[in-house]
Amino acid sequence: MTTNIYEVIRAPRVSEKTARLQEVSNQYVFEVATTATKADVKAAVEQIFDVKVESVNVVNVKGKSKAFRSRMGSRKDWRKAYVKLADGQAIDVTAKA
Repeated sequence: MTTNIYEVIRAPRVSEKTARLQEVSNQYVFEVATTATKADVKAAVEQIFDVKVESVNVVNVKGKSKAFRSRMGSRKDWRKAYVKLADGQAIDVTAKA
């Protein structure tokens, strides 16, 4: 279990797909630490945003292979979490810090 909640949740993922998820099923998508568990993510989101989390699904995303100056390289693998909130709960992921 990671002690610092800000190490667990790295950043919200904002795209057309995630915006649609927010509208339709009250789900939010976050980039999380590769070692984070579902319980870690749930605890971190509840503490940071003061909301009630219903469920968490995590996905390991494989890094893409890319050409860089005629050499092949690859981006890092990362992990994302789909967080479903209880009815009536919301998070403003577009807020400026």
